[in-house]
Amino acid sequence: MDSVLPYVLALVPTIGVGALFYVVIKSILQGDRRERLAQAKWEAEQDRRDAAAKEPTE
Repeated sequence: MDSVLPYVLALVPTIGVGALFYVVIKSILQGDRRERLAQAKWEAEQDRRDAAAKEPTE
């Protein structure tokens, strides 16, 4: 067991950095997805307002 412990301890920081990288990238992608949805909703609302303003009223 003593011969394996140094190798395991050498891998722990790499695994930690990998997990941190995963969490950060996942958060960035989720934020981007939410921002794109919000932008699409805002643009659709603006398009509806523009279309309603262009329709002739009787």
